[in-house]
Amino acid sequence: MAERLQKILAEAGLGSRRECERIIVAGRVTVDGKRVVTLGTTVDADESEIRCDGSLIHKQRKIYFLLNKPKGYVCTNRDELERLKAIDIIKNVTQRIYTIGRLDKESEGLIIVTNDGDFANKLSHPKYEISKTYFVEVDGYLTDAAIEALESGVWLSFGKTQPVRIRNVHRGKQRSRFEMVLKEGKNREIRRMLVDCNYKVRILRRIKIGNLYDPSLKIGKYRKLADNELARLYALSERGSARRSNIRGSLYHQKV
Repeated sequence: MAERLQKILAEAGLGSRRECERIIVAGRVTVDGKRVVTLGTTVDADESEIRCDGSLIHKQRKIYFLLNKPKGYVCTNRDELERLKAIDIIKNVTQRIYTIGRLDKESEGLIIVTNDGDFANKLSHPKYEISKTYFVEVDGYLTDAAIEALESGVWLSFGKTQPVRIRNVHRGKQRSRFEMVLKEGKNREIRRMLVDCNYKVRILRRIKIGNLYDPSLKIGKYRKLADNELARLYALSERGSARRSNIRGSLYHQKV
């Protein structure tokens, strides 16, 4: 199957797609002996010989891990502050891998690590409507008014947040615990929403990605995703995409 050359290079571990674009433009890549400098060139890695600086590039097999990220780790491939990186927890992997989405440094919980860009897009792009479920503990008593505000959406610097679901609420005078389910999350959105409602977050832990849930996976541990788990996530993304398309179609006909 033909794919963009920079994607093949990135999955082979030569760097990010942006870095691989620079490698191509610099004239360092050949395909079947011919130098390629045009971005957007598509190549079938199974049929063509691809070399960078003379070294043969092998097509990388797709790999998928479920990681229970501890606090103190960042979800990025490069960090100028040299903080601990979540991808470094995964051992004995030669491919370039990255997290699908992010959990901030102080948050913990489930995150998928892969080298499959298409799969990453299906799990992270809002149009596929893959929900993420978080366990949250805050200081103080969670009021009905706060729940209503969170579920309706609150105004932050980037605009109004998408509605979320609040469930399994356990309220106390000192601490409250509950779950938040959202389909679209921006940088530190949950923490910012709760700060806006005057709550300090004590624990923020992602416990579910779509229909993927593994309470037996300990913090700091990881495992490979099973084929049936991948299939269920793909099916979930397709249903989400179809549902959104149907909604857009209905709105279009209403306007017409």
